[in-house]
Amino acid sequence: MPPLIEIRNMKKVYGEEEAAVYALAGVDVQVERGEFVAIMGPSGSGKSTLMNILGCLDRPSSGEYILDGRDVSQLSKNELAEVRNQKLGFIFQSFNLLPRLSALANVMLPMLYNPVEDISDAEAEARATASLEAVGLGARLHHRPNQLSGGQQQRVAIARALVNRPPLILADEPTGNLDSKASVEIMDILHKLHREGVTIVMVTHEPDIAAHAGRTICVRDGKIVQSGKCAEAR
Repeated sequence: MPPLIEIRNMKKVYGEEEAAVYALAGVDVQVERGEFVAIMGPSGSGKSTLMNILGCLDRPSSGEYILDGRDVSQLSKNELAEVRNQKLGFIFQSFNLLPRLSALANVMLPMLYNPVEDISDAEAEARATASLEAVGLGARLHHRPNQLSGGQQQRVAIARALVNRPPLILADEPTGNLDSKASVEIMDILHKLHREGVTIVMVTHEPDIAAHAGRTICVRDGKIVQSGKCAEAR
């Protein structure tokens, strides 16, 4: 099968002519289905720009982004939103949970905006419950975020990312706000998902977290400097 992600000669430019700044300067990346890939790079390297484009939160200035067989590089904002809902699950450093909603309600949210599946309330609740049980939070369904630890909140975020069954999970510094014990627990969950066939792309600045991935892509000055295990882009 073709790669899940294929990026060809991607550039992202801010400004024009002499004031032009290349956040991405001709990037080529492939991620196979079922891979676990880490992206590393120093501040200002372009890794966040790359992650935003991978997540269909931004568009490149030029080049192609083929996601699951479709070129999504120049889609409209509405089309990109549809792709995000159908193809992507997001895990953020800051969890991004709605504070007034329970864990269950937070996990149900993506299904409310899914234009493909016509899911009843009962089906949505059952699927969200199963997703939370899969990350060990079956006993915390009705707890709000402020009643959960940081590690538990990140588990809710993972359950939310999985609930629409997307082919790709994007994790942006998933352990950045967690202590070492919670970080280990979150990485154990990501490993379990990977073993089940989920494709994961993770941005991290922590070499010990990146070491969990099967491959590390290093970004510097808007270019891929090494694909493999690397230390110089810490």
